[in-house]
Parts: sequence; structure tokens; C-alpha cells
Amino acid sequence: MLVAIGGSGGGDFVPDRVELSASQIQALNEAPLDIKSRYWSQKWSVAFKSREDHRKQLELEEARKAGLAPAEVDEDGKEINPHIPQYMSSAPWYLNAERPSLKHQRKWKSDPNYTKSWYDRGAKTFHADKYRKGACDNCGAMTHDKKACVERPRQLGAKWTSKNIAADEKIETFELDYDGKRDRWNGFDAASYKHIVQRYEARDEARSRFLKEQQLKKLEEKNNNQDKEDEVSDDEDNDDELKVDEAKVDESKQMDFAKVEKRVRTTGGGSTGTVRNLRIREDTAKYLLNLDVNSAHYDPKTRSMREDPLPDMDPNEKFYAGDNQYRVSGQAMEFKQLNVHAWEAFDKGHDVHMQAAPSQAELLYKNFKINKEKLKSHTKDTIMEKYGNAATDEVLPRELLLGQSEKEVEYDRAGRIIKGQETALPKSKYEEDAYINNHTSVWGSWWRDHHWGYKCCQQTVRNSYCTGAAGIEAAEAAADLMRANIARKEATEEAPAPAEEKRLATWGSEVPDDLVLNEKKLSEALQKEDARRREERDERKRKYNVKWNDEVTPEDMEAYRMKRVHHDDPMKDFLN
Repeated sequence: MLVAIGGSGGGDFVPDRVELSASQIQALNEAPLDIKSRYWSQKWSVAFKSREDHRKQLELEEARKAGLAPAEVDEDGKEINPHIPQYMSSAPWYLNAERPSLKHQRKWKSDPNYTKSWYDRGAKTFHADKYRKGACDNCGAMTHDKKACVERPRQLGAKWTSKNIAADEKIETFELDYDGKRDRWNGFDAASYKHIVQRYEARDEARSRFLKEQQLKKLEEKNNNQDKEDEVSDDEDNDDELKVDEAKVDESKQMDFAKVEKRVRTTGGGSTGTVRNLRIREDTAKYLLNLDVNSAHYDPKTRSMREDPLPDMDPNEKFYAGDNQYRVSGQAMEFKQLNVHAWEAFDKGHDVHMQAAPSQAELLYKNFKINKEKLKSHTKDTIMEKYGNAATDEVLPRELLLGQSEKEVEYDRAGRIIKGQETALPKSKYEEDAYINNHTSVWGSWWRDHHWGYKCCQQTVRNSYCTGAAGIEAAEAAADLMRANIARKEATEEAPAPAEEKRLATWGSEVPDDLVLNEKKLSEALQKEDARRREERDERKRKYNVKWNDEVTPEDMEAYRMKRVHHDDPMKDFLN
């Protein structure tokens, strides 16, 4: 598709790339010689540049990309982005673009098939007098069937009565473009909203007329009853009500509380500061207290700053110490504790709810604190009575408090005391050196096979009596005897002899050796046994006239025995 055209043979020109399609190249090759020469002469005059012009063009493009030179302007006066690649910004030769433009990248040719019209709502095309074949069975229109009919279902449709035939709807088909399919107001008639506006205007006019009549009527009554003060006060109240109603009607005169005016032709843009809010304008915003980047974090969405923005400031001069100070101080903390107590009481079965009955929840929390203090003081008194209070006893000696004394003790080379008295080791409050059941070691001093025991006798029973070394020898001898017995049993154990299959005769005893069965009769007996079993399973095949034959041959008994035994049954050897 891109064909590189060579130069004229000299070194003074640099050829550009010329865009041609395969069909255009073939048509150009098949054209006469004069047409070829005329085309290439026109093309070379445009495509080829001198080296100096080419270098200047590259320098200009670099300057435009760096912002040192103004951007190129298209036919419409719009600036072209210098960073757009050349293969996108250069127009094809067949468009004959005289100036640089990006119009060839846009969809400048509209599709004639697309339309912006909409359906003609409620339009009718033809109104028939009698029913036509293929029309709707309910209303008689040809444009839909009975399933898609939107009229009320008739007791007898138009197909049978041929009366009140509905007119045919106007069927239209549009091919909308991308914007037309997604236009939510496509086909909307602004005149259809006019009657709603008229209705509201009529209501407002009637309301204002009624209010004026009421005001005139009240003024007349006020003039007639000037001597009665009570009526005068009532009239003033009514006048105030009328004024309020009139203010409700004339909403356009209300003060725009949140009016925002846009700046026009300003550098900053945005909106001007005419928005009224409830914050005092003299107060300093939280985020302006400390502009340090590492200061307390400010959340602009919730306007909260949890940490202290001025931690080094004097607390007496500080009027804001962060939102967390208000959350953990004053009545806020008490309210949190009240909520937590209500939740815990509700989980334990008490019918208390902070939002449903706040007074009840607060009273229960108050009683709970009183009872908690009483219980705490009672527990403290009980412990002090049992163990005493070291704070009220005599003052401890200085050597015990500091952990040192001035007593001198001398030792010899063997570690014996020569002079002084050795310091006694402090004895533990737990019971030590206490052995039960004549044991000489404590429980847990021996471990074997995931079991704890006593080291003195190697027993794993907690309340056992100590047997000493004799018990250890007896346990080892018993273990050796057990291992010997297990080995002897494994050595003398033999595989069980296979049970000999016994064939039973017709009367239930063993089969004699001289018994010979006919194979043909045996196969016939097996077939009869299968047929008999099928008849027993299917109750519908039972016959009324049953013929009984008491002659049983050995083949029949053998067939019955063979069919009776289930070879897959593990208990087959115990059936006979």
C-alpha cells in the first residue's frame, strides 16, 4: 500500500513516501506513457524537497514539539498537536489538501441511511369495514395478531362479529445512528408538557385570588369589630398565617440561600464566593492551623482532623486540640459507656434499648455503677481481712527494701563458712519435697511412649504405689514375655485349610459317588427354574388354572440348588 518512489538519480533531492493502493498502482501501470509522466511530474513537484528545506522542516517540527514555535493551524483555525505522527496528520494525495488539516481523520461524510425522525404516535393508516383474513382475531387490525393486541379482550372478537373493526396502525422502520439510539429525548414533543404548566399556573392563580378575598374579608371584619381586643388578636394571627401562605405561593421572592454565581472571563475560573453557610467566617479553618506537611491529617470530605495540629502549643492558650479530644472527654465518653452497657445488657437478656427507652437505659446504667462500686469495696474488704494490709503494718527493714545488708560472712577454699552466718534462701510459698505413695520422685519426672510417669518406678499411673527397682524389673520381664508369646504365636500360626465343597443330593444329604446327572436334562431344568422365578417376580403373569406336578427329578433338585446359592454372597457356605 505504501510505495517508495526513487529520486531522479541526482543527490540534491530527498524523496518522500507516496501512498498508493494496489488498484491505483495497477491502473497507473496500465495507463499511457503521457499520463504516467504527467502524474509523476505533478507528484514529484509536491513530494520532493531539497535538503535545506527538509532540514528546516525537521527543525521547525522539533521547535513546535518543544513549545518554542507556535503550533500549526488547520483550515478552521484550530491548532494541530505537534506530537501527532506524520502518517496521521498528512492527508492522502487524492483529497487534494492544500493546507494541513485533520479533517481526513474525522467522519466528515454523513451516512444518508441514518435518520433522526421518530415514530408517528397513534397514527392510523386504513380503517376497514369488515373482517379480513389474516387480521387480529380480537380487534380486526391487519398490523398485529391476537397475541400482540393491546385492546381489551372482547367476548366475541371481530373475527366472528365483523363489527367495530380497529384501524391499522402505521408501521415505521428507522435506521438510527449511534447518537440516535442513545438519545433519551428522541421523539419527545415539548408541546405535550404545556398542559401541565397551564394546570399549575391556574392553581397558583386561584390560590392567590382566594388569599386576596380572605384578606379583604378579614379587613372588613376588623373594621366592624374594633372594640373587641380578642377578635383583633385573632385577626392578627390570621393575617400572619395569610402572609405565610402568600410567601409559600411566591417562592421566587425567597432569598436564594445557596446561590452560586459563575465567574466569566477570569483566569481562575470556577465559582465566586456567594455560597452562604452556617460557619462563622471569622473562625480559622482546621487545616490552616498548621501548614506543615507532616502535621495532623485533615480529611476534607468530613472536615475532620483527629490529631492535634499544634502539639507543642501551651494547653492554656490552645482552643482546638483535635477531634479525638472531644471524643474521649466530657460527656461524650459517658455516652459511649452508656451505649456499651445497653448493648451488653441486651445480649444478656435484659429488655433495654438505648434508642427506644433512653431514660430506662440511663437509670439502669446508674444503678449498675452503684452496685459495681459496692461490690468492689466489699471484695476489697474481704481480701484485706483475709490477707491483711501491708501498707498499714510496720515499716520493713532497710536491708530488705534495698536487697543488701552489712553482715560479713567468710568462706574457706572448700566453701565452708569460717565467720558469720550464711544467708538463708527464701522458701517458696508452694509445697515442695512432698512425695505421695512412697515415691522418691515427683509425677512427670519420667516420659515414655507419649506418657508421663514416675522416674523411681517407671509407672504411668498417677495414683499408683511405688514398687522401686523390683517393679522396673518385673515390668521389663512382663514385656519380654509378651514379645516372646507374640513371636511364638506368629511362628506357629498356619493358614486355615480350605473348606471342601459338599454337593447335596435331592434329599439334603451328601451326594453319593455313583450319582450321574444328565447334562441335557439339567440344562432344561435350569431353564424351567428361571421361568418359574420370573413368574414369581411378576404377579401379572400368574395363571388361574395351575397344574401341579409332584414328580421331581434329581436334575430339577440340582437346578434348584444351583439357582438357590448366590455365589457373590459371603454367607453362601452357611445356607445349606
